[in-house]
Amino acid sequence: MKNYIKAQEWNIIEEGFDPHLNKISESIFSIGNGRMGQRANFEEQYTGETLKGNYVAGVYYPDKTRVGWWKNGYPDYFAKVLNAANWIALDIRVDGEVLDLSTSKVTNFRRLLNMKEGCLQRSFTAELSSGKQLKVTATRFCSIADDEIAALHYQIIPLNFEGTISITSTIDGDVVNQDSNYDEKFWDEVSRQTVGQHTYLTLRTKKTAFEVCTATQTSIFVNGAAQELQAGAADQPKKVSLLSDVAVKQNDILDIYKIAANISSMNYDKSELQEKSSAALGRASKKGFQQLLSEQAAAWLTKWEGSDIIIEGDVAAQQAIRFNIFQMNQTYTGKDARLNIGPKGFTGEKYGGSTYWDTEAYCIPFYLATASQEVAKNLLVYRYKHLQKAIENAEKLGFNKGAALYPMVTMNGEECHNEWEITFEEIHRNGAIAFAIFNYIRYTGDESYLQEYGLEVLIGIARFWKQRVNWSIEKNKFVILGVTGPNEYENNINNNWYTNTLAAWCLTYTVEAAKIVEAKAPELYQALLQKTNLQPAEEFGEWINIADNMFYPYDEQSAVFLQQDGYLDKEQIMVADLPETERPLNQKWSWDRILRSCFIKQADVLQGMYFFEDNYDLEMLRRNFEFYESRTVHESSLSPCVHSILASRLNDGEKAYEFYLRTARLDLDDYNNDTEDGLHITSMAGTWMSIVEGFAGMRVRNNQLRFNPFLPEQWQSFSFNINFRGATLNISISTSQISITNHSAEPIEIYILDQAYVFHPGEQTINIKHEVKTP
Repeated sequence: MKNYIKAQEWNIIEEGFDPHLNKISESIFSIGNGRMGQRANFEEQYTGETLKGNYVAGVYYPDKTRVGWWKNGYPDYFAKVLNAANWIALDIRVDGEVLDLSTSKVTNFRRLLNMKEGCLQRSFTAELSSGKQLKVTATRFCSIADDEIAALHYQIIPLNFEGTISITSTIDGDVVNQDSNYDEKFWDEVSRQTVGQHTYLTLRTKKTAFEVCTATQTSIFVNGAAQELQAGAADQPKKVSLLSDVAVKQNDILDIYKIAANISSMNYDKSELQEKSSAALGRASKKGFQQLLSEQAAAWLTKWEGSDIIIEGDVAAQQAIRFNIFQMNQTYTGKDARLNIGPKGFTGEKYGGSTYWDTEAYCIPFYLATASQEVAKNLLVYRYKHLQKAIENAEKLGFNKGAALYPMVTMNGEECHNEWEITFEEIHRNGAIAFAIFNYIRYTGDESYLQEYGLEVLIGIARFWKQRVNWSIEKNKFVILGVTGPNEYENNINNNWYTNTLAAWCLTYTVEAAKIVEAKAPELYQALLQKTNLQPAEEFGEWINIADNMFYPYDEQSAVFLQQDGYLDKEQIMVADLPETERPLNQKWSWDRILRSCFIKQADVLQGMYFFEDNYDLEMLRRNFEFYESRTVHESSLSPCVHSILASRLNDGEKAYEFYLRTARLDLDDYNNDTEDGLHITSMAGTWMSIVEGFAGMRVRNNQLRFNPFLPEQWQSFSFNINFRGATLNISISTSQISITNHSAEPIEIYILDQAYVFHPGEQTINIKHEVKTP
């Protein structure tokens, strides 16, 4: 665990330069806008340890899977988001000496992520080996007001010399992915060109043939006077540059402005990429850096109005939740249903930038409550458009008749995970997608989605579960064999309680959903019967029979659900008894030893109890929580948030807050020693859930919004805004009252602590004088 980020409500601050922390900071200070993003690499050359990363959403490469053996149904490739052209590159030389923080004496170093306005700032003083000193200040951002544009301002002040500063402003497309299976470079050059202050580099991905034109305009000024630039050398493949040699005196102000456009063939015809990038540069350069920065701040203000959480009395917690919300908002904007949310967003290569079940299980609630309904809907439409691929994925594994198995990892709907126990066995991802459909409709009331898209997906998933179970003569029940549950420290197990529970629910819900569509949209229903060749009389009966006769592992003595068959055969050692020197297990133990242990990577049984909490009373939840939490090592980023929410429901304030802080500051404090690979974007949605569903106790039951809150003892109050079925609400919770303001045009009935209140439109606030639960 690191502790070098300064606590401040709206800013992430690093003071002092420690090269050993640089890759961690590159992740933490990453920026993006839903269409592109980049790690916080330095603009100037840096020969120290770094992980360079610039990313364009939706652009990927099918890297050949690298294994020493093969199995039928194994994915041919692992899809990877690509490290794209580096547009920020500036080579700075002072009378021939290179500015490089790895070889310079660095003082007054400060890096600041301004979350309120969406920009990254950095400043430092560098002393070169010659003794010449430079003061540098840099600001950059990826615009969410115009998501094709990014910009930077790099200012140099010579402190103790006069001479020549040589500047080379480059678009560098000769980049690599650190995780390339065969050390292959994934881009080919299409074209490069210099036109005045504009440079253009168009690259094409191998195999997938995506094309991206990266264009920049560079302007240089000394004390406000424009400087001349000339084209760089023309013999460098995948690179295009502008050069300027600038004479400076002591304390002169040298300003470099670089505006960039990233234009992809996902959005335009390949023949017009350079034309479109030129137009984008034109409109951006006409505005200039300062206006672009002002528009960025205004756009972020709108984002924060809908999604901010305000915490009084705990700066570390306040900073953390805003950091998580900031990253969620700059990773996915919901404008394009072809895009999804990679577990690392635009902050690193790990997990390939692909889509996992994290989106449905963790991210959907955040976007449902903080953005327009269309944003969450587009995440579901993404899966609907991949339904045929999910059917093909199932066929590769021997399923038929329209059974659909959604991939564990995907870019285009095909399975592309490179670990067999995940690819073949972690089938609970199908259930998460079905649950997200239910969750979306429960929250929005939008049953038209069920009619147009959702039911067809549910039918494919139900058909998969029907074929995946088998009848056990010994148990006289249906069983599901050879699976991996959410706890990936167990592989190839039988009757994972969570998977069985989710499968049975999916089968029942699909039948219920079909009846809703039949009643409300009979013509659409009949068309869907023909399209899917659904036989309701036969198939519905089979599905309900399986759901009614599913086997669920249970221990009578402890009165808890068992994670899987034989779980109690394992030696039962508590996490509290593990020596600290042996953790994290995934870095200290052999895989064989982990698989034979009772230790749990993340919520598994508890994940199911979180999804279906209405099915279990508090005592049942408490027994299972106490049993499994004591065996959980939380070595998945997705684990603490579920535990925090359940601890809140159990009114265990100490654990709820402990797990909240762990999930909220997971990356800021580098809890798991892996932040340098990139941030845990999808688990950040769980941080929001920990507050809104955990501390505020927000639920939707019977089409009505409910709150059952308590206040962590470390906080004086907290408040947040949500959208719910056309209503915009502000909820504020303090030690003695709950206040809700309805900013909408219609009244809304809300249950608070199981009592109904009507909140009328306008600025009227109703203060409910009720002793809020405290730990």
